[in-house]
This record gives sequence, structure tokens and C-alpha cells, in this order.
Amino acid sequence: MGITLTNRLKAKAVSITLLFCLLLTSCSTPNSSMADPHAAAEEVTLVVGAYSVAKDALQELLPLFEAQWLADTGQRIKLQESYEASGTQARAIIGGFEADIAILAMEGDIDIIERAGLITHNWREQGVRGMVTESIVVMGTRAGNPHSIQDWDDLAREGIKVLYPNPKTSGGAQWDINAIYGAGLKQAEEELGSPDAEYAKNYLKRIHANIESLDKSGRASMAAFEYGVGDVIVTYENELLARIAKGIEYDIVVPEHTILIENPIALIDKHIEQHGNRDVAEAFYQFLMSEEAQYIFVKHGFRPVNEAVAEETKHQFSNPSGIFDIDYLGGWDEVREQLYSKRGIWYQVLADL
Repeated sequence: MGITLTNRLKAKAVSITLLFCLLLTSCSTPNSSMADPHAAAEEVTLVVGAYSVAKDALQELLPLFEAQWLADTGQRIKLQESYEASGTQARAIIGGFEADIAILAMEGDIDIIERAGLITHNWREQGVRGMVTESIVVMGTRAGNPHSIQDWDDLAREGIKVLYPNPKTSGGAQWDINAIYGAGLKQAEEELGSPDAEYAKNYLKRIHANIESLDKSGRASMAAFEYGVGDVIVTYENELLARIAKGIEYDIVVPEHTILIENPIALIDKHIEQHGNRDVAEAFYQFLMSEEAQYIFVKHGFRPVNEAVAEETKHQFSNPSGIFDIDYLGGWDEVREQLYSKRGIWYQVLADL
């Protein structure tokens, strides 16, 4: 009896000691997590809303950033991605799609997100003027350029079937139309001595008369061209360069007068505040500006905004003599009012045809 009672008392003492040790261990865990702000959450969500043409480049870049973030912080990223025509994507973000970062075709689409109150900082002062890549508007033809397309005037020839997307949904389409309209202004300067708007509208109208179809996005328009629709496509230079790099045989025709495309990027402050993920969103923004990321954009046909990468890769891109930027057309506010308002030049062209 005495031995049994002693054994029981010893066993009870051991149990109490073990319980005390477990309590000490569990109490120490929160203090360890507080030392590392990422340890408390094993996963962070990042929501990316981008225009369709950027999809291939971003789907190469995102896994690289995920790996870098995991190595630096020990935290995994749960990615949510959406790729749409730029205007469609902007409206989706305003309508409830909670993107943390927007990568779109033109600054006008970022502007409408900002006016909706979702962007509260000056996004144009971040990075490189708020831009992540550049390009120019060019024309693409079948291999060997069977219709001898040389410049914009050739798109107005009888029987030439032209493709570009719909500017109501596609930022790329607005760049395309801006390029053609601006080329009309340049031609008016040469022939009449001044950039005449009526001349430029008729220039655009003659080309639009040969449009085969108006697709939702630049990527959809490119897909239609690949299926055999049309003789010539008006598109981003990067779209054609990326396909040629994959072995698809197209000819690129760079017109004398064309527009410099600038593609914006912005953090969506309201959504970031809701999600509590500003650190990872800002890190992704900075990653896209890095030399590593910018070289990958070049691989996919984009012109880089990083100065060092731009200098290193400048030989890969054409520099037409008559290139102009959006300021030549008066800036985006003027363009939206003059070309794309309900009584604007674009809708006058449609009504006339």
C-alpha cells in the first residue's frame, strides 16, 4: 500500500511538471510571432487586375515575385488574377472587383478609378511617372506583306481588310485610333500647314471604312487575326514582337507617324486598406520596376521604363521619325472629350459610315 501511494504521488508530480512546461511553451509562441510580422499569417492575398495584353508577361513575372517574397519573409502569397480589356477591367474595379493593383492600357482608365475614390495617393508620382511599360502602335501583316502595306494610307485602299478592337471596351483600340487620328493631323500639317481636325477625321474615316471587325480587346483582335481574319491588324508593337519571338511569321510595318503608348500601374488604396496587404502590394509594384522584371517585359515585346534596361535594349526597337505622344493630341482629357465623348470624332465617324 505504501509503495503504491508513493508511486501515485510521483506520477502526479510528473504530470503537473509536464503540464507546466506545456503552458510555458504555449505562452512563448505569440512572443515569437510578434518578432516577425509575417509569422502570424502564413499566407497573404494579392489581387491583380490587368489588361489582357499584359497577361503573358505577368504570368511569367508573378511566380518569380511569389518565390522572392517567400524567401524574404517566409510568407506565401495567394494570388487572384484577372485579365480583361482595359476599359472593362477599370469598370469592374469600380463595380466591386477588389483589385489591390491595376495594370492597364492607358492612364484614362486609371483616372476613372481614381475619380471613383479608390485611389487616394498621387499615382503619377510613383515609379516612373506611374508607368510600367511603353510601346508604339504599328501594323501587322501576313508573312511577306502580300498587300505591300507601307503606311497608314494603304489601310484605306479598296479591298484591304483591317482589324483593330472596339474603343468602347479596349484601351488598345483607343491607342490605335489616337495613332491614326494623330497621323492625320501630322499629314494635314505637311499638306495644309496646320493640324486640321476635319482633315484628320476624314483620314480616320477612310481607314475605318475598311474595318473587318471590332473585337472586345487587343488580345481578342490579335486572336482573330491569327485565325485568318483580315489582311492587316493595327496593334501594339509588343503583341507582334512577342508572337514573332514564338516563331509565328508576321511582318511588322512601322508607320512614319505613330503614337508612343504608355501603360500605367497604380495601387488601389481603398482595397489595400480593406485587405491589410500594403506591404506585399508595394513590394510587387517595386518588383515590376526592377531590372529583372523589366527585362522580362522586353522579352514579351514591351519597351521598358527602367532607364538602364531601356539603354541596354534600345537596339531592339524601331524609332520612327514622326513619333508623337498623347500631349500632341492635347492630353487624355482633351482626347476623351474630342474623340470619345458622345458627340466626339469617333462617334461622328461611326455615324457617317
